[in-house]
This record gives sequence, C-alpha cells and structure tokens, in this order.
Amino acid sequence: MRWLFRLIGFVFVLVLVAVVSLFFLPGDRIARIAAQQIEAQTGRSVTLSGDTQVSFWPVLGVATGQMAIANADWAGDAPMMQADSLKLGVDMAALIGGSIRITGFETVNPVIRLQTAADGRANWEVGVEGVSPSGVSDAAPNPLALTLDRAVIRNASVIYTDGATGTTSTYEGVDFDMRWPDAAGAADFVLGLQPGNTPVEITATVQNFGGLFDGTPQPMKASARLAGGEVTFDGKGGPGLFAQGALRADLPDTGAALAALGVPGVSVPRGLGRTMDVSANLDFNGTRAVLDDLRLGLDSNRLTGAITVAFSDVPRVTGQLSAGALDLTALAASDGDGAAGASAPEVGAGWSKTRIDASGLSAFDADVSLSAQSVDLGQFDLGETRVRVTNDTARAVVDIARIDAYGGRIAGDFVMNNRSGLSVGGRLRADGVDMQALLTAAAGIDRFRATGEARVEFLGVGQTLDAIMRSLRGDGGFSTGRGVIEGIDLDRLMRGDMASGGTTVFDTTSASFTMAGGVLRNDDLTMALPFARATGAGTVDLGGQAIDYTVTPVSLTARDGRGVSVPVRIRGPWADPKITIDLESAVKQNFQAEIDAREQQVRQRVEDRVTEELGVQRQDGQSVEDVVKDKVEEELKRGLLPRDKQAENPASIRMRT
Repeated sequence: MRWLFRLIGFVFVLVLVAVVSLFFLPGDRIARIAAQQIEAQTGRSVTLSGDTQVSFWPVLGVATGQMAIANADWAGDAPMMQADSLKLGVDMAALIGGSIRITGFETVNPVIRLQTAADGRANWEVGVEGVSPSGVSDAAPNPLALTLDRAVIRNASVIYTDGATGTTSTYEGVDFDMRWPDAAGAADFVLGLQPGNTPVEITATVQNFGGLFDGTPQPMKASARLAGGEVTFDGKGGPGLFAQGALRADLPDTGAALAALGVPGVSVPRGLGRTMDVSANLDFNGTRAVLDDLRLGLDSNRLTGAITVAFSDVPRVTGQLSAGALDLTALAASDGDGAAGASAPEVGAGWSKTRIDASGLSAFDADVSLSAQSVDLGQFDLGETRVRVTNDTARAVVDIARIDAYGGRIAGDFVMNNRSGLSVGGRLRADGVDMQALLTAAAGIDRFRATGEARVEFLGVGQTLDAIMRSLRGDGGFSTGRGVIEGIDLDRLMRGDMASGGTTVFDTTSASFTMAGGVLRNDDLTMALPFARATGAGTVDLGGQAIDYTVTPVSLTARDGRGVSVPVRIRGPWADPKITIDLESAVKQNFQAEIDAREQQVRQRVEDRVTEELGVQRQDGQSVEDVVKDKVEEELKRGLLPRDKQAENPASIRMRT
C-alpha cells in the first residue's frame, strides 16, 4: 500500500494551498494548483474534476469530485487509481505547529490497478528523488511529520496483474480502514474482502510503518478471519506483497473456507482435510508461497515436509510430504461421509451406487511426492508406501514407486480422469503377494491360499463405483507357487470319493485373463498337483459379483496311465458359491472311447437282428436302412398285384410301376 500513503502525503499540499487561498481562490483553482504540485513531486499526472469544496470548521478539509492518478508509463493507459470523490481532513493546530495530522482520508468507489513488470518494477512505486515519504523535500529546514488518524476506502475494485506470469486477479467490494497515529510508530489496518461473496476480514499491525516507504520490510502481525476458520501470521513484510514468518491456520471447515476464498463446491473427503490445521515458515512474494518446516494436520492424519504453491487461475502445488499411519478409510465410505463416494463392497451387497464427486480435481494442479509408514484405504490395507501424485487439468496420476502390501510389493500407476466424465484406470504389478489376503480384500474370495505374482491393466468409466465395475475392460495374468484351495479335495474326488469339503494342495498355478463389460474371462488356467494336473476356464462377473468357473483336475496315474478327469463347477455369487461335480462331463471326458465302442457293438447287433428277421442279406456297402426299405417296398408290391403276377421278377415289376 506504499502508493496510498505517499498519495496521502502529497495531498497535504492541496490542504496548504487551500488554507492560503481560502478567501482568495475558488475551489476548482485550488484543485488545479494542488494537482500541479502533486504531479511535480510524483511524476504522475493527476486529474481532479468537478467542484472542489474547502471547509474550515470543525476541521480543515478538502473534498473533490472525480479524481484519477496516472499509471506508470510502462503499465498501460488506464489510471493506476480513479475514484468518484476524494475527501481529506487535517488538524489545523498540528499544521500550525509544523506537522501534518490527517484526521480523515476517504475515497468513494475507487478502482485501483496494481501491476508488476517482468523485471520486478511495481506501478505503485511513485517516489521522486529528493522527496521524503511525506512529500516534502528532504532538504527542507523543517520536514513535516505525517500521521494519519484514519484512512478509509469503501467499495473498491482492486485489479492485480503479475507481469511475470501474465495473470490478472480482480477483487470487488474491497474495504480498507487504517490508523497511523505516530509517524515513527505502528499502523493498524483492517481489510475487508468478499472473493466468495462472504466476508473475509484481515487485520494487521505494522511496526515502524514509515519504514515501508523506503522499501524496507517491517515487523508485522496479521490475522484473517473467514467462514470456516482463521489464519495468522507473525513475521515481517514489505512492498510487493512480500512476507516472511510463521504461519498458522486453524480451519474446522475447509470447504467453507475455500468457498469464502472464491473456490466453492469443493467437498473434501474426511482424511484429506475436511478439518485442517497448519503450521509452517512462510516465504511469500505475491505470486508464490513456500511453506518450509511444514506441520500439516488433515483430520486425524499428520504430515510433515515442504510445499510450494504458485498462484494463478488454477493454483499449482508442488512438494514432498511424509507421514506415519494414514487413515483414508473415508475414500471407501458409502454413507456420504467420505464425499468421494467410492465404497468397498460388503460381500453379497453389490457395489456402491453413491455418486462419486471428483470435482475437486479441477480446483488445483499438483506434483507432490508422498511417503507413509502405512495407509488404510478401508478396502485395502497397505504398508510402507512411496508414491508421486500429479494432477493436470482434472487428471490425477498416482505413480506407485513402492507399496508393501499383503506380504509382497506393488508398483505401477493409477489414473483418475475427470476432464469429461469420470474414468479410472491403471497398470499394476504385484510380486510375492499373499493371494488369499489380496483376493479377500478385493473381491471377498478367501478360498485360494498362495503366494504369487500378478499383473493387471484396466479401465473403467462411470460416476458410481457400481458403474465403473460393470464397465471394466483390460487384461492381466498371475502365477503362484505352492498353495491350497479350501472347500474341495480334488485328489479325493479323483479316487471316487464324492464327499464335499476338504482342501486341495497344488504346486504351481498360472493363468491369463481378459476383461470386457465388467466380466473377467479366463480359458488357460493350469495347476500342477503332486500326482495330477488341472485346467480351468470360465468367467468372473466383477460388476455382478458372481462366478461361473470350471476346474478340471486330471489324475496322471489312474486307468493304467490314461488318467481320470473330474470337472468341478464353481457357480453363484461371491458370498456363497456352489461347488458341484459335473458328472455328465466327467463321464464323457473319461469314457468317451468306451461309449463309442459300445454304441458300435449295439448298433451292429441291431443291424444283424433286423436282417435276420427280414430274411434278407446285406450287400457290401448297403446299410441296414436300405435293406429295410427294399424289403418294405417288396412286401407292399406283393399286396397290390394279382397272384399270377407275384411270380414275376420283382425288378421288372418295379420298372413297370
């Protein structure tokens, strides 16, 4: 605000001219003289239009009509400041005593344009060599001491343009109230803003306020009160929106605080900062804030590290954070408490149909590295985690450098894209993972126990978890070492014991799969057992949480080495699948050759019996059907012809008829 207080010092010239000329010059003439004096000392053109009124009692004061102060020559043609009117009051006794005590300063509906150039120049720097902050020459015998009882700006429009980034921010409805009673002392400020149509009040105290006119940062304390919490600062600040010091923030309602700052509609999931408390060392230059020695509380989660925020139309956040145990279970909540709307499935209950709100991805861009000792996602429980999170125009990518989970390690990437509707996808690899623990967490399947490797590439689209799961497409595969399948004893089944229950021990498994429309299909499962092998094929309906899969074990030693296969069908919902033996398929697979031979024997016997009963002989290549047809035809003709004709050759009869 250096330009404002330098202006106050300049305006005292107008008051002095008014005192001398009170009874001799009209108000508009006084205004022109004052404007000329201000221009001479600032190098900026000043325009005062309309009637200028001078009052003598109870205070010496001047009121102008419209006024404008020209901008820097490099900052464009629009005035740096313009207002509907300017009012100034001066203590007459102090003026006679050799100092300026401004009792009141007020502008109405001003438009203030603040601008920095790419080289760091600021348009509010209006100093002229040899002129003190009060506007009086430093060489004057008795420089006047400037103080300010109160300065008021009402309903201002502040337009700030950053020449380095090319961004422009506009703030409407700005109010400013300042008191500076001692020229060598502190000044108190109250700044009112409404960036989100709700009041934001900033109060500040600057020690040795006059020192700011020399461009020297001064000790200051400030606090901002807004809907949703309070932010405080204790350090030093100076021209150019410079600030360094200790920053504290206590935000019981982060969503309300963001709305008050002009970022409405952001629903923050619990665990990611629905309530927030922050402490850090701040280094701020007007366009970028660096937070070192950061202590960040996001609900029950605690993080440390460093963050840099570059302010533009879309703020960009970069940094490194570390945490102990992170509780992100709300990301899987289905009762609305998580806000994100995604939910883990209650086995048998289906996927959540709560709408997923991913609008927060549009509020910022980011590139943040995060490490944590553990992460609880509700559906998945992770150990040591190292990831890099980037967000670019509502497309967030989580690059997974390392996640220790379920006895193994997971790496890959996960993408959430909300640019034109929500989609999620990823490419993940898992090594040395406890498959039972992973499958239980992911799909409620707990019958398969083994340690193995897996990969998956997937993509799903939809605004609910149910829609995403029903749209999944992609592919993948897995392989394991020695393991167990609970609920079925394949070895006992192959020995003829049809009792249910038991376990199957296997040496290795491998399979690949594809996904389309939320249905996973596998046709190449292979499983090596101690004295057998098994194959598998079928589908897993990920969207409908159901399975229809057939495992076919083959004994390698039964039937004199020819083997015995027993297809086992697993069918039904994940919550309670039914396991049955497919006897029809078992019979066909194991005894098809015997069945075919027996059918041939029976057929031969039937044919021989038929020809015997008919009293005919089959010719080579003639089927029993042809023999029967010829016999029937012959008998029909015998019944139709006279007896004396029946002795004729059947062939000649056939030709005549």
